[in-house]
Amino acid sequence: MEGLRVDKWLWATRFYKTRSLAAKAVGGGLVHVNEQRVKPARTLQEGDLLRVGSQPDTREIRVLGMPRRRGPATEAATFYEETEQSIARREASREQRQLDRLSEPKPEVRPDKRSRRQLNQLRGR
Repeated sequence: MEGLRVDKWLWATRFYKTRSLAAKAVGGGLVHVNEQRVKPARTLQEGDLLRVGSQPDTREIRVLGMPRRRGPATEAATFYEETEQSIARREASREQRQLDRLSEPKPEVRPDKRSRRQLNQLRGR
């Protein structure tokens, strides 16, 4: 079976909501094919390794097939598989974010405008 453009494949497999968002992500360097930065018109083949997204939620995907249309999510999931290292890395990142959230002190009442500004300044935002 012949290949499919990277942006079409990402759209059809539901990594991005629209094809234009997929094309912008590929053009912006958020998608790599076989460890190389590519353009949206690059043709994907079965067996290619994609790195999709930005840190810390980068996914490494192995292409298993080419969809003919944008179907339901269960159908789209049959055209790729995520690598074990990618799953482990994303899970560790998720757990770390949860621990970070738990370690922040929670105020008893909602801070007023002045207090919010002081907190933002303290956090460096």
